[in-house]
Amino acid sequence: MKIKNIPADIKSKSLKEAKDEIDQILIKLESKNLDLNSIETEYNRLISLNKHIESIFKERAKKISGIE
Repeated sequence: MKIKNIPADIKSKSLKEAKDEIDQILIKLESKNLDLNSIETEYNRLISLNKHIESIFKERAKKISGIE
């Protein structure tokens, strides 16, 4: 998934907000009380949140190394 494919509501999240939502999704997925469609939806959101966090880390790494 490309960064440009990340939904806007996820792109606007801070690192902490994204991490907190990932934690909530993992709890839901581990509960085993979801139907297959819900699992797929939650998993796809989890992947998008992960990509968003990766992009935050990449941007911060560039700033730290002085390569803006």
